[in-house]
Amino acid sequence: MSSESSPSFGLAGVMGWPVNHSRSPLIHGHWIEQYRLRGAYVPLSVKPERLEAALQGLVALGFSGCNLTLPHKVEAMRWVSHVDPLARRIGAINTVVVQSDGTLRGLNTDAYGFLQSLRDADPHWTAKQGPAVVIGAGGASRAVVASLVDEGAQEVRLLNRTDAKALELAAQMGPAVKALPWSQRHEALAGCALLVQTTTQGMHGQPALDLRLDLLPSSALVCDVVYVPLDTPLLSEAKRRGHQVVDGLGMLLNQARPAFEAWFGVRPEITPALRAKVEATL
Repeated sequence: MSSESSPSFGLAGVMGWPVNHSRSPLIHGHWIEQYRLRGAYVPLSVKPERLEAALQGLVALGFSGCNLTLPHKVEAMRWVSHVDPLARRIGAINTVVVQSDGTLRGLNTDAYGFLQSLRDADPHWTAKQGPAVVIGAGGASRAVVASLVDEGAQEVRLLNRTDAKALELAAQMGPAVKALPWSQRHEALAGCALLVQTTTQGMHGQPALDLRLDLLPSSALVCDVVYVPLDTPLLSEAKRRGHQVVDGLGMLLNQARPAFEAWFGVRPEITPALRAKVEATL
């Protein structure tokens, strides 16, 4: 949808409460400018009790859709007409698309963003290379685990400080996912090909993740979905040990791509200039 071919003005945004911390306006605004589109992407500060009205308002206001951030990702599933199967398995939506008939479709692009960030780091990576260890059982973990299962992972070892949450998530995700007790987290790394950290541990103001990497094979890829800071204590230690690492900014940037395409009709690329622009805000 270029300015030459279409007179229309594309509108999208991000709903959250609070929402001012979101990097999405920066990312999508960069692409609107890069591809010379007529459009805007705006922060939408929406209280939880106003979510239904805000989502319905997208249609009336001529929006193409929106992103959702905390605390709306789960609740919003109640207020859209159609939820994609992957998003339903994950149990959350982060993207809403206004369909041509005025109905709302809910998607989850976090799974795509995670997988693509791994492929950007290692184009030869596949989920079948060996067991994956996933730390955490929250929303990000659900997207990571679902994507690994869909990619054919034979074994996903899931660990969470509250063992019951890991057991519950494993039961929902199928036989490839095995919940292990938190007390076994160090030993769980033996023989694994991928380690993914999905909790807030290691984020600015949070304690570092308590995980020894002694048994992690040197060939294992190490990913941390935290992006503030980019170089978390886990990634610093993994780099010191010689592992290839993937920071959380790759997932953040990649999850935005299919959403932008759905709204503006262009599949955007992640350039060094965009990454530098977002890094400057971290």
